[in-house]
Amino acid sequence: MIHINQDTTICALSTAAGVGAIAVVRVSGKDTLHIVNSIFSKPLTDVASHIVHYGFILNNQQIVDEVVIAWFKGPNSFTGEDVAEISCHGSTFIQQKILELLIEKGCVLAQAGEFTMRAFANGKLDLSQAEAIADVIASSSEAEHKLAMQQMRGHFSKKIEHLRQELINFASLLELELDFAEEDVEFADRKKFLTLVHEILLIIYALADSFKVGNAIKNGIPIVIAGAPNAGKSTLLNVLLNEDRAIVSDIAGTTRDIIEDEVIINGVKFRFIDTAGLRETKEEIESIGIEKAYAKIKVADVVLYLIDATKTIEDINFEIQAVKNNPYFEGKKVVYVLNKNEESTQDIQFEHHKLIKISAKQQQGIDELKQHIVELVSVDKTINQSNVVVTNVRHYRALLEAKEALIKAHDNLKHGTSSEFVAMDVREAIHHLGAITGQVTTDDLLGNIFSKFCIGK
Repeated sequence: MIHINQDTTICALSTAAGVGAIAVVRVSGKDTLHIVNSIFSKPLTDVASHIVHYGFILNNQQIVDEVVIAWFKGPNSFTGEDVAEISCHGSTFIQQKILELLIEKGCVLAQAGEFTMRAFANGKLDLSQAEAIADVIASSSEAEHKLAMQQMRGHFSKKIEHLRQELINFASLLELELDFAEEDVEFADRKKFLTLVHEILLIIYALADSFKVGNAIKNGIPIVIAGAPNAGKSTLLNVLLNEDRAIVSDIAGTTRDIIEDEVIINGVKFRFIDTAGLRETKEEIESIGIEKAYAKIKVADVVLYLIDATKTIEDINFEIQAVKNNPYFEGKKVVYVLNKNEESTQDIQFEHHKLIKISAKQQQGIDELKQHIVELVSVDKTINQSNVVVTNVRHYRALLEAKEALIKAHDNLKHGTSSEFVAMDVREAIHHLGAITGQVTTDDLLGNIFSKFCIGK
């Protein structure tokens, strides 16, 4: 649990721990100026905000380090308080010594996420924007970074607040009706509100549906590599990952378990999943591996189905038809990949099936395959065309709760149910939408969110 005492002034190392060229020590709170002045070689009193100052950190007039200090006067700072950022040399001794001096002069060592939590408490950002900061720090691909930046800049918050305000406006009319219940007056136009709830529901449905894409971008878009035994699935996985992640053998059925790993292609994180060869077998362990393979295929959007190019054209066509008729592949984006092309003398073409020809062993056609995968998932198009893509599980669950409450309100309105029940449903929807941006919070929720931040942020 994080407890904020805004009467205290906090400090922490905001750059990664360890030796580096420079390090940044951040200070925030009402006594920032006084404390920093007590260890700096020249006074910062009455200086303009957002200015960098050069000087020395002193310990009893002994120079600890040559530094620059960036000064931000509250409320025009990240936390909304007076903030100083001390850029020093990256020696671990220097970092520790500056922190010791600050604590000696009255600072308290910041808890994980306390700077961002103070920014939230001081109204500098809402809860969803605060969570986006953690996502920006953790982003490992261009697509993740774009989504996190959109959320941090408030695109999602503005959308949610607009929906919430629309509901608040109507809920206030319903509440007014309840105050005049004995006079049987109607302030809220039921027909108009029914249309409004329907429109808001459509937006919430779209936001909730976007979570599938957003979550995949954040955690890696899953791509299942499937096919018959000895089609070259493990070899392809190793080539895509550029490392020997899976055992490769000429013996059919080598892969018995699921092997997966992540790689970034054109700024998008993919999670490639190698599976056991699909075939009829009575061997118990291999059967378990095949069951796991089908389980992965069932939940995947994209499947790379590898086919051995040394098979006859008739066998290849039969294998493709078998995939098309297999219910596990229904609704999936299946990419048919003709592997071992270097061993085949056949000119294999099918009018109704696009085949990408590769040689995983000789690493031929891999770039074309990667490009096809990137185009297939259309991540850039999704990010650029959609105003908001939901990536946070907490937000997704809150949207589902708000959706359920509005469905009840919609049904009650259609059936002419009492204003009291409609108002109750609308208040519940407002509550869940408010939980996303932080208008509705609990100490446990805030503690859970901010404790996952690094110290110094």
